[in-house]
Amino acid sequence: MPTLLVSPFIERTYRAAIETAWPGIELLVLPADPAGRLPAEALERVDFAYFSGDVYPDYSRSFFAAAQGAPNLRWLHTFNAGVDNPVFRRFLDRGVVLSTSSGSTAQPIAQSVIGGMLLLARPFLRWAAAQRRRAWEPVPASEAPADLAGQRMTVVGLGAIGTEVARLARAFGLAVTGVRRSPRREDDPVERVEPPGRLEELARETDWLVLACPLTEETRGLVSERVLRALPRGAYVLNVARGEVVDEAALIAALRDGHLGGAYLDVFATEPLPPESPLWELPNVVISPHNSAVAAGNERRATEGYFLPNLARMRRGERLVNEVRG
Repeated sequence: MPTLLVSPFIERTYRAAIETAWPGIELLVLPADPAGRLPAEALERVDFAYFSGDVYPDYSRSFFAAAQGAPNLRWLHTFNAGVDNPVFRRFLDRGVVLSTSSGSTAQPIAQSVIGGMLLLARPFLRWAAAQRRRAWEPVPASEAPADLAGQRMTVVGLGAIGTEVARLARAFGLAVTGVRRSPRREDDPVERVEPPGRLEELARETDWLVLACPLTEETRGLVSERVLRALPRGAYVLNVARGEVVDEAALIAALRDGHLGGAYLDVFATEPLPPESPLWELPNVVISPHNSAVAAGNERRATEGYFLPNLARMRRGERLVNEVRG
């Protein structure tokens, strides 16, 4: 029988479900102490490993030390969607099958995007500043914000997150364009789908530019200064992709000189965002610390919706969901 490396929480919470997915499987549990190490003879038995959300970040070092020290590891499933960290590349290079729980955080991330949009579209930042000063300052009709209905959102990346953002945006009356390499499908909640090569052209008609794509060689620097300056004056950028997708210096300049109306940013070129970054002090910027996905239901969605079904597929010799191709 194979051996599966899991955290104490997963063993405690999902032992019965794991044994249902693969009867007789052996569980090897990470030490409760983050600094603890498993003996080499135990790691030699490990066939599979689950990098669950409760492991990150405190137990990440001990988990990956164990997984990298398991010479017979055949499959690693991770709770997160993004696998651009070099540690995952090393597993792929070893021939380890890698799969993810991509999609498990789509709802909370999309809700964060829409929340950021509403903070910027309605006068919440202005009202909050007045509240801190205990000032009663209604927004005059002459400075009323534009209606959201009828504005154009362009969503770069139509995976689970981008699709959910588009669906919610349409409920607010926005027209939505999707950007990805493959053509529009019948169930896509967008008016049309365009390739990434047309982004600068699409930017000219975009009020809200949403970035929800993975970081690849194609998307690195995709939102260049030319794309940002092609956006209409007063447009907004909402980024839950990766900081490297955007030319951050050009973004800061466009926010400072008023070309952009504002931005909601969850990701940055350098993380944590350095204290000296001008983004902290720009009044038209909403920042979350790469935390847009935070939600109590994430562990359940990742484990029950992706890991356990993949464990059963592995037992049956079937192709895994969200398998990463090296």
